[in-house]
Amino acid sequence: MTRLLHTADTHLGYRQYHSPDRRDDFMRAFERVVDDAIEADVDAVVHAGDLYHDRRPDLPDLVGTVEALSRLQDASIPFLAVVGNHESTRHGQWLDVFERLGLAERLGDTQRRLGDVALYGLDHVPRSRRDDLEYEFAPHDAPHAVLVAHGLFTPFAHADWDTDEVLARSSVDFDALLLGDNHEPGVEQVGDRGVWATYSGSTERASASERDGRGYNLVDFDADDPGPSGVTVRRRALSTREFVFVDVDLAPGEGVDRVRNRIRQHDCNDAVVIVRVEGDGESFAPAAVEEAAIDVGAAIARVTDHREIEDEAETPDVSFADPDEAVREQVREAGLSPAGADLDQTVRATDVADSNVRDRVERRVRERIDEGLEVFEGAADDEANGAAGETESETESEADNFDDAAVADNAADPTAADEPDDSDDSQVTMEDFS
Repeated sequence: MTRLLHTADTHLGYRQYHSPDRRDDFMRAFERVVDDAIEADVDAVVHAGDLYHDRRPDLPDLVGTVEALSRLQDASIPFLAVVGNHESTRHGQWLDVFERLGLAERLGDTQRRLGDVALYGLDHVPRSRRDDLEYEFAPHDAPHAVLVAHGLFTPFAHADWDTDEVLARSSVDFDALLLGDNHEPGVEQVGDRGVWATYSGSTERASASERDGRGYNLVDFDADDPGPSGVTVRRRALSTREFVFVDVDLAPGEGVDRVRNRIRQHDCNDAVVIVRVEGDGESFAPAAVEEAAIDVGAAIARVTDHREIEDEAETPDVSFADPDEAVREQVREAGLSPAGADLDQTVRATDVADSNVRDRVERRVRERIDEGLEVFEGAADDEANGAAGETESETESEADNFDDAAVADNAADPTAADEPDDSDDSQVTMEDFS
């Protein structure tokens, strides 16, 4: 019998709600996974991608990871992983650094034999590049074979990757797919052979849409029963910071006092309190509700108001028969400075992967500063503004840092649309190890 602890989407370093406490929560959840792995004496911890929230993790998050992986090493438990979309870089990966330190192993198309199982890995691949995949894996002679992969696979929600096609084209017959990217846990049998496909889900709530508890999977492989029938998947819960969801449907005439009373009916001590407001009641400032939650002990409070509040702001009069021209027209009317128009073009350029936009913008700002601060002053002329958005090529916007399905529904990987991390801790880049 071989037992694997399957986890994914730990998103270390995510400063959710701009809170240092939440950033610590993500690390603590990962540490609890390590604790459980050691206590259960599993044969390996398998991580299906998005170890980090950002491809430039801060130094404290790197140190915390090394300490956790060192404890696994001391317990003789291998850490086997693939690279997810959040942490992916064009060249070296942090996983490679940990492998050089002897703390982790990066799975790929050659087998990693572990007891009764041959393990293989498939990093996150943007949709635009999947047609080039050959799904060629080295042969094995183990009773079971497992593919660890990061992506949104059928038949799960928001899928954009055909699991049946992967299984049919793969040179190895897999008995189980251990998956990452979808933050909601799930398990299904797929294909003609009834292959087990399972998501472990995220280890911390990365979005208010993730209401269910967090956890990981324990996957057992029976050497005496080759094939999918010898695979057992079980769910294990993790103890994480409590999220309190307060749903309020306001009747006409009801307002902030009604919301405050609903909050007091919950135990909010040291919790993240998410207040969702609907109905026909009076409008109010979210800050008043958030203060009420903090007053009863909440660590963090956020309000989402789903009512249709009349917006008196003027709506731009544009035609979307040609959306690109509509955007360019609005940019022209914005009167951006030459530098602003340049940055707008950089951000909206379709030939730049989302995860690379920040670096491109930072580089362009530095170049513009060298030209003189006057380029940041005054409105850009028509020629400069008209150039914004002219660069049009086949998009790879789904590459690296965002998944189209997740952006569309903000559910499979909700962190892609959440607030940016404004941490001022020192960041370490892969170049520091080159």
